[in-house]
Amino acid sequence: MKVWLIAGGAGYIGGHVVKSMHDAGEGVIVVDDLSTGSRDNVPEGVPFVQESILNGEALRKVFQEYEVEGVINMVARTQVGESFTRPLDYYQQNVEGFRVLLAAMRQAGVRNLIYSSSASVYGAPDVDLVTEDLPCHPMSPYGQSKLIGEWLGEAAHTAFDMSVVNLRYFNVAGAVTPAMADKRVLNLVPMVFEKLTHGRAPVIFGGDYDTPDGTCIRDFIHVADIASAHLAAARHLRAHDDAVLRTYNVGRGEGVSVRALISMICEVSGLSIPPVVADRRPGDPVKVVADARPIQRDLGWKAQHSVFDMVASAWEGWCAQHPQARAVQRQV
Repeated sequence: MKVWLIAGGAGYIGGHVVKSMHDAGEGVIVVDDLSTGSRDNVPEGVPFVQESILNGEALRKVFQEYEVEGVINMVARTQVGESFTRPLDYYQQNVEGFRVLLAAMRQAGVRNLIYSSSASVYGAPDVDLVTEDLPCHPMSPYGQSKLIGEWLGEAAHTAFDMSVVNLRYFNVAGAVTPAMADKRVLNLVPMVFEKLTHGRAPVIFGGDYDTPDGTCIRDFIHVADIASAHLAAARHLRAHDDAVLRTYNVGRGEGVSVRALISMICEVSGLSIPPVVADRRPGDPVKVVADARPIQRDLGWKAQHSVFDMVASAWEGWCAQHPQARAVQRQV
C-alpha cells in the first residue's frame, strides 16, 4: 500500500493531520524524534519510526521499506520569541533538517511534497486580507526559516520536477479530542487558560492599536481544519501527473481581536477575570487575516469550525490535562 510519510506526525498539529488522513483511508507512516511530540498522538496501527529528519541514513531506510507516495513535512521549531535567542537551533532543524529530508526524497524518487509553512513569513503586512502574492518580510528567525523552507521546495520543484504545496498556517488552536489538545502553554489560548485556572488576569500586550478595541486582530483556526487542508492538498497532488507548485493560506478569512477572543475564552470557561493590558511586544503586527479564497477555489477546502468551536474544544482538552481547572470552574 502506498503511504504518505508524515515527518513530525506525533506533534500537536501533526497528530491531527495523521488522524485526519488515516480516518479518510489514506496510508500513512510517521517519522518523529519525540522531542516535542507524543507517541500517543499516533493512531493505533499507523507505522511509527522514532528518528530525526537530520538523520539522512535513517530516512533512506524508511523510503526503502515503504512505498512512499508523498511527504508532509511538519517538523519545525515554532516559537517566535525563542527563535531570537536560539537562531542556530531553528536554522538547523527547520532548514538543514528539511534539506536532508528533500535529499532523501530525491534519492528515493518521491515527487510529492506538502510543506507546513506559516503566516509569519509575511511579517507585518498593512492590508485587510493577506494574499499569497504579497512580498514576504519575516520579522523573526523562525519566520525566516519557514520562508527559506519554501524556497528549498521551490528549488526542488524546478530542479527535480517535484510537486510542492506550501500551506501557510494562521493561528491554530483547539482539538478533535481532549487527549489530542496542545499540551504546551506557548500560544494565546492555553496561556489564557493557565492564567484563569490560577485565578490570575489574562494579559493583553498592547491596547492602543488602530483597531476597534485597541488590540491586535488575528485569524484563528481550528486544528481540525488545518488537518483537513493537508488531506485536500494530498489528494490534489495525487490528481496531477504534472509537477505543480502552489502556496496557500490556511485560515478562516475572518479576524478576531485579542480582547474579543479572551472574552470568548472567559465565556466558555466560566472564569471571568478582566484582562490587564501590558506594553506592546516588539514585532507584533496590528492585523493579520488570511485571504482563504485561493485554497477554496483550487482544492475545494474551507474551514468548517467556528472560533467558538475552537475555544470550546481547547478548553475541554485543557480540563482533561488540568483537572483543577474544572474544580475552579465549579466554584464560580
